[in-house]
Amino acid sequence: MKILLIEDDIEISDMLKNFLMSEEFEVVTAYDGESGCEKFFAGEYSLVLLDLMIPKMDGMEVMKVIRQRSTVPVIIISAKDTDSDKTLGLGLGADDYITKPFSIAEVLARIKANIRRNTKYASGAGEEKQTYSVGDLTMNTEEYSVMKHGDKISLTAREFEILKLLMKHPKRVYTKEQIYSIIWNDGYYGDENAVNVQMSRLRAKIEDDPQNPQYVVTVWGIGYKLGEME
Repeated sequence: MKILLIEDDIEISDMLKNFLMSEEFEVVTAYDGESGCEKFFAGEYSLVLLDLMIPKMDGMEVMKVIRQRSTVPVIIISAKDTDSDKTLGLGLGADDYITKPFSIAEVLARIKANIRRNTKYASGAGEEKQTYSVGDLTMNTEEYSVMKHGDKISLTAREFEILKLLMKHPKRVYTKEQIYSIIWNDGYYGDENAVNVQMSRLRAKIEDDPQNPQYVVTVWGIGYKLGEME
């Protein structure tokens, strides 16, 4: 598995690269945003580790460029730990956000979890063929596809898993804590932004009017459920 590491701090970059190589990952490094984008589009990667505070083109701009053409997992690693920075990064398409200083073991665990989720999403392996429908949406879990009015909707692995959870259990209301624990496969520490941003991105792709959602409905004071449509 090949990782692109975009980090301008050479000491941190070398530490991460050496550790990940010892875990049998192939690691390509870039020290600024422009070279990071060039290397990304010149190769194929299983995941991108992206710092926000990098020269020439900051991490947010790199995130935008990557998301225009790819759904590869992106983990932001940054010293900026405000809720607004996390929300912006996740809103632009990041799959995860790790704050410096970080535990190297935590980084490895997040990398493996995101690659495992994306591999399952890309291959559709491990599930019997199933189709779920609501309104004009149809999901095929074997092909890992979502169609609306006959057109395919491009979802990230995490967006797909959230929608699948709701479509498989159409009558059930899930709290944000439950969604985070199931989809992120991690303990919930009150970080509502991660769930809120993913829901917002999902709605932007599947709803006719994201401000008046019909498919992913908010149950105020509790969480989210699948909308009941004729």
